[in-house]
Amino acid sequence: MARILVIDDEEDMAKVISMVLGADGHEVRTQLCPDLAVQAASEFDPEVILLDLVMPGMDGHQVFRALREDPRFEKTPVAFLTSRDRPIDLMVGLHVLGASDYITKPFDRTDLLRRVRKLLPTA
Repeated sequence: MARILVIDDEEDMAKVISMVLGADGHEVRTQLCPDLAVQAASEFDPEVILLDLVMPGMDGHQVFRALREDPRFEKTPVAFLTSRDRPIDLMVGLHVLGASDYITKPFDRTDLLRRVRKLLPTA
């Protein structure tokens, strides 16, 4: 179906997301180090990116800006991964930045798949 890049410093979370999306037929790669996210995107050429908001070193905002500075990824749908305790103004701010969506952690499998499917490019 689609190539999806998961950028999350939590290895267990990245594995679970990868397994759920892989079982849905997607080709999924994970990147645990936010500093290598743009390089990983360049090598994999994802159609959708799931990006953790809170990570050590570069946070999700910084990774997002670096991705958007690369012409190859300026229009790639990006959904932020964030914990449920984030205030609504932060969620609105992510959309203002240009994020396509956000997915709360812990996530519901059905909701994750529904949200990712909405981000997929149409044929």
